[in-house]
Amino acid sequence: MTEAILVLEDGRTFRGNAYGAVGETFGEAVFTTGMTGYQETLTDPSYHRQVVVQTAPQIGNTGVNGEDDESDRIWVAGYVVRDPARRPSNWRSTASLDERLATEGVVGIAGVDTRALTRHLRSRGAMRVGISSVTTDPGELRERVLAQPQMLGADLSAEVTTGSRYTVEAEGEHRYTVAALDLGIKRNVARRLAARGVTTHILPATSNVEDLLAVSPDAVFFSPGPGDPATADHPVALARDVLRREVPLFGICFGSQILGRALGFGTYKLGYGHRGINQPVLDRTTGKVEVTSHNHGFAVDAPLNQVIDTDFGGVEVSHVCLNDNVVEGLRAKDVPAFTVQYHPEAAAGTHDADYLFDRFVELVEKKG
Repeated sequence: MTEAILVLEDGRTFRGNAYGAVGETFGEAVFTTGMTGYQETLTDPSYHRQVVVQTAPQIGNTGVNGEDDESDRIWVAGYVVRDPARRPSNWRSTASLDERLATEGVVGIAGVDTRALTRHLRSRGAMRVGISSVTTDPGELRERVLAQPQMLGADLSAEVTTGSRYTVEAEGEHRYTVAALDLGIKRNVARRLAARGVTTHILPATSNVEDLLAVSPDAVFFSPGPGDPATADHPVALARDVLRREVPLFGICFGSQILGRALGFGTYKLGYGHRGINQPVLDRTTGKVEVTSHNHGFAVDAPLNQVIDTDFGGVEVSHVCLNDNVVEGLRAKDVPAFTVQYHPEAAAGTHDADYLFDRFVELVEKKG
């Protein structure tokens, strides 16, 4: 086995073995608490430039396959696991996780106490990190870690968006058309809409309002994605254009932060973020508590217990994380728009929040 080291920017060092590609990589160290769905995590564009720590100890049991990807490549900058499967055991598996990582050049490390690493990140916050299987000198690697850019202030949507428009057709009878701004979209968004009779046109992040309207949409969707929403001035201006036209609008995760800014709220970086498929969120509309899938390091700064007057009328917080009272959704009262900070399109789960796509369709029906 090839020795590897992981060094955080504060100097904390973990030693293990190379997993995936042999080499060196850098990014922001974040942890996810999900026990399954690792293939969907790896191929989620929202993890661009992040080194993902799998808190759960056993990873890779079901291998990888050609069906579960959420995009056309692995986006994580690096991968950290404790006890990787020696061989995959699943009838759908076509390769091992280790092989897939190596094929795509993703540098990882195994044999690390990921729970200890997670506790460190929970107490100190997400921070820059390096993984290397070509040097074993922590001091040397830390110098290169400290030279890396931080996630705060990073404008990344242009690095993950589609190069040209493409379309996902409705399943069965076509009912509505949605223009989706791709800030780092996952495939399951269009699949969940297609299941409701919606044809989705996915457009590049650089699109303007005329590009969106050119597909004659019944509604507009702003996708999840990576980076600091405070840098995303173009999507914010675009969201304001859509709100002024009162076209039904739905935003998820990064898209929620963009809509939050368009409505006049600020955003801020969380200490270590929400990542995993076991996060409790209260839907204030119904009083229901959902177990939800998250992947966000930033959040919207909005008052929790009042209707806020904005340029587009009243807005209220519709969803709240029960772990820390972070805003997890906004609802406009005077224009057809709402957001959620988490992932109703969650793949591989959970599916508690799938109803939000029904709520989106209902918003279109009411507008029509």
